[in-house]
Amino acid sequence: MGSDGKRKKRGRKSKTQTTLDPTTPTLNDEVFSVNNVEIVNSTTPTSANHLENRRGRPKKRPKHSPEKPPPLTNGEIGVATPVEGVARVLPAMDAVVKVFCVHTEPNFSLPWQRKRQYSSSSSGFVIRGRRVLTNAHSVEHYTQVKLKKRGSDTKYLATVLAIGTECDIGKFIQVLLEAIRDLGDYMLGQEMIPQVVKLSCALLTVNDDEFWEGVSPVEFGELPALQDAVTVVGYPIGGDTISVTSGVVSRIEILSYVHGSTELLGLQIDAAINSGNSGGPAFNDKGECVGIAFQSLKHEDAENIGYVIPTPVIKHFIQDYEKNGAYTGFPFLGIEWQKMENPDLRMAMGMKPDQKGVRIRRVDPTALESEVLQPSDIILSFDGVDIANDGTVPFRHGERIGFSYLISQKYTGDDAAIKVLRNSKTLEFVIKLSTQRRLIPPHVKGKPPSYYIIAGFVFTTVSVPYLRSEYGKEYEFEAPVKLLDKLLHSMPQSPDEQMVVVSQVLVADINIGYEDIVNTQVLAFNGKPVKNLKSLANMVENCDDEFLKFDLEYDQIVVLRMKTAKEATVDILTTHCIPSAISDDLKP
Repeated sequence: MGSDGKRKKRGRKSKTQTTLDPTTPTLNDEVFSVNNVEIVNSTTPTSANHLENRRGRPKKRPKHSPEKPPPLTNGEIGVATPVEGVARVLPAMDAVVKVFCVHTEPNFSLPWQRKRQYSSSSSGFVIRGRRVLTNAHSVEHYTQVKLKKRGSDTKYLATVLAIGTECDIGKFIQVLLEAIRDLGDYMLGQEMIPQVVKLSCALLTVNDDEFWEGVSPVEFGELPALQDAVTVVGYPIGGDTISVTSGVVSRIEILSYVHGSTELLGLQIDAAINSGNSGGPAFNDKGECVGIAFQSLKHEDAENIGYVIPTPVIKHFIQDYEKNGAYTGFPFLGIEWQKMENPDLRMAMGMKPDQKGVRIRRVDPTALESEVLQPSDIILSFDGVDIANDGTVPFRHGERIGFSYLISQKYTGDDAAIKVLRNSKTLEFVIKLSTQRRLIPPHVKGKPPSYYIIAGFVFTTVSVPYLRSEYGKEYEFEAPVKLLDKLLHSMPQSPDEQMVVVSQVLVADINIGYEDIVNTQVLAFNGKPVKNLKSLANMVENCDDEFLKFDLEYDQIVVLRMKTAKEATVDILTTHCIPSAISDDLKP
């Protein structure tokens, strides 16, 4: 014991006590209430004297009889009676449900069959209109969906009303960005960071009235600010009961939709989001839902990074469904643009010192705006909001955001006013917004893949799910650079154009010497360009020539005798247990 310390006295402690007034709020009575969860801190504050390790009989506590608090209505946050070590959960927590789904995914590499079914569990929550909101990937390729309420032992069959795959956010790997940056243009405001994250919504309902008994819908709040507290509620792995994690909003920014075709608002939080949390609500300190948890960033150089779909995106999805009876998707501006931050570039384009904007690099020929917009036009404003030279617009106090945020606030078919600078003249146009069609689509929207087989050659179309099936989750690394270039930068020249490839060759005597052809694009058949898979199948089926000639990329050709090719197809189908040489959607 130090010389300056006080010697501890043994024996009974003083009977002097400080009477606590139960009506006086102290630290002992604090209740932390977040997302309809009240966590009571029952730890008694200690003074410096109490921190000493004293011996003897424990000090007696005065008995209190505080008034019983009034009952709380569903969804109300208030002060609950303190119970040591217990988190008080208010009735609104019953709106969070567990989603059970059986998935049967298409097999894009063997398009005539499906993969083995598997089961998953995730989270969702009840909203107005007897509907349940969750993530799209929670019910993607569903065979059966069931919902289970908190504290219930019954699973209720659910019906999927709408799946918003267009809300799927894709962010590429930094290495891929650096490798492909020299290949060409960026799509609308595209920003790439490591990891692939998905942002998607789905609407469900349950026909059984019993499911809705005693459940009040979750109310939506406004977009939170930086450092606002958020609490994520759901059913992650590690247990069967409901889980609550808390954090703060650490970033608000525009995230690029798959391969840059649309940009949507996203929230980054530092709360833990684990497998199974996806689809669960994120609440603010008022008990209002400010977003849907969908994924955490798992990277060796990143910690505590989770992503939340904010309420503006959620409301857009819901209102789109209510307005059209189906989900039509987010509109887009079919252009690629360039920043105008360089003063020499602005001078060369005829911009005045007080003018700001972005330069159009390319216009999607299938987009409606291709009729009025031209390459090298300078977009000065969108719907009356001036665009800066870096492509941003004012957002909130002290914040700026990509101007594509203005586009994402619109609906398919809406009109938008655009002011452009062309040849030093200011022009104004009103354009009708539409959804984008990609040469290599990011989704197939639940449809089985199309295919056509002749003489063992399996023809199909390229999509992102196909690339993932062929090259795995790391297809951004493994797929050929030419395919990735088309994925990122190629624009269809007509609405029905597809990228048709020879997926594989089912080996037989007739195709000897062609066995190594894999994922090679088909350019023409018998001298006629191949526009899409259906046109190719029709040309082959109706061909009267002696030979079938397929022109492939890299100046490679395939020649087969027409009569023997069709005869061999029957035996090849039988050998590989393939029910048909052509998918149902291609049949006349």
